[in-house]
Amino acid sequence: MRVIKVSVLLWIVITLFWVSGCSSLPALDDRIETSALNLQDARDTTLGRTFQEQGDLHPGKSGIYPLDDAWDAFAARILLAERAEKTLDIQYYIWRNDKTGRLLLSALYDAAERGVRVRLLLDDLNTIPLEGVLYHLHAHPQIEVRLFNPFLQRNSRIWGFITDFDRSNRRMHNKSFTADNQATIVGGRNIGDGYFGTGDGLLFADLDVLAVGPVVQEVSLDFDHFWSSGSTYPLHFIADIHNKGDQHAVTSIAAMMSSQDKVYEYLNSVMDTSHMQAVIDGLMPFEWANTIMVSDDPGKGLGNATGGQLIIHQLHKAIGEPERYFELVSPYFVPTRSGVDALIEFAERGVEITILTNSLAATDVAIVHAGYAKWRKPLLEAGIQIFEMRRIANNGDEESDERLARFGSGAASLHAKTFAIDGERVFVGSFNFDPRSVALNTELGFVIESKALAQRIDGTFSDRMPYMAYELKLSPSGRIYWLERNPGEVIRHDVEPNTTLFKRTSVRILSWLPIDWLL
Repeated sequence: MRVIKVSVLLWIVITLFWVSGCSSLPALDDRIETSALNLQDARDTTLGRTFQEQGDLHPGKSGIYPLDDAWDAFAARILLAERAEKTLDIQYYIWRNDKTGRLLLSALYDAAERGVRVRLLLDDLNTIPLEGVLYHLHAHPQIEVRLFNPFLQRNSRIWGFITDFDRSNRRMHNKSFTADNQATIVGGRNIGDGYFGTGDGLLFADLDVLAVGPVVQEVSLDFDHFWSSGSTYPLHFIADIHNKGDQHAVTSIAAMMSSQDKVYEYLNSVMDTSHMQAVIDGLMPFEWANTIMVSDDPGKGLGNATGGQLIIHQLHKAIGEPERYFELVSPYFVPTRSGVDALIEFAERGVEITILTNSLAATDVAIVHAGYAKWRKPLLEAGIQIFEMRRIANNGDEESDERLARFGSGAASLHAKTFAIDGERVFVGSFNFDPRSVALNTELGFVIESKALAQRIDGTFSDRMPYMAYELKLSPSGRIYWLERNPGEVIRHDVEPNTTLFKRTSVRILSWLPIDWLL
């Protein structure tokens, strides 16, 4: 009887695989192509006129304004959506269906109502909770939603991984928010409450930059490449967008604020205390610097990008090798053997290397920690400094809690991806120091030649990290311990702080598996 049941089950599985193999993504022949706003029209917008005078004083350079404050990062996006007159081109890996996610979608809706053309490109891995909202946006005559590497089975992503793993495992991790081809925000933040200093869930320490000048046109051209790539599908090619319930309809920001007290309180707080309005109006100084955009070719989403089409090669060309200092911030740090060997070689040549990543207690992806933890000891033995972000809890001090939430690192988890080389060059973007960013996901970022920004990152390590992160050390016997510095005291931990034996054991077992290439 058991043999019969197993045979029937096997037949069902084979049949399902055969049926799934008969379905495929639709042809893209009828897709209507569009492109970024041309530069002449872009310069004739309010944003174009705002930054033209400053740009003329710094020919060839781009204006950069760091967004390390979570509230400023949100306000900047809202203000760009409000100031846009012609186009909004927006590309993200994750867009949450929460307070800040819905506010920004409402800002896009308001812009479309004013006649602004909105192009929204999302990776399809995380769109299930948002899908009803996307249907309504896509139905607006001024808005088009496209999905990168979409899943045919709309109710689950698991079947897509089972039947088409190689494609489904390649995701678009890029993040950009561009208004009128004149101002853009690029960096590590996705869209959701945790990235903008609000909500009850996990909050992230993160970093974006607001950019104006010639690098914006590079971002717009790159967006066009993704928008028209073989991995990108209009929403109505993939899903039936008709006859969807009104409960998913997008309303204006004013309607959201009038109906939800928490939305009203958050948006009022952000806009009242932020100085971003002065920045967007051109009243605050930018750091003008030579800035190079680096990005994977969208063909990477189908496994078709090689050589100079890959961000890792562009980064090496733009940055070169460190000679004196290398300071790396990466939430998901999986260096692999080759990366460890390269870092140790730099250290042996006299390069001072400092690494900041998440502790096991702070990470939101424990399996990634398994790909990192096994390399800590050889890195420390080579004289490389390692800091691990602490999971900082609110302490009941209202002023302190607000400051920490706004910075993003009162929070619990590091999410910024940046590194500085020799105190002169800085990378800010979506690229993690891990195999997934190198080989699987598409990534985007800026290489900025700026001593001021490099010193700002250096100041983060020297001033903030001792009180926000554990410093790892090796005992005389070769065991790792963690130093926790608080005002007036230093605490030594001989096991990973604020973790259970079960969690540490699970990570240790995972670290033995040959899965680094997936992390």
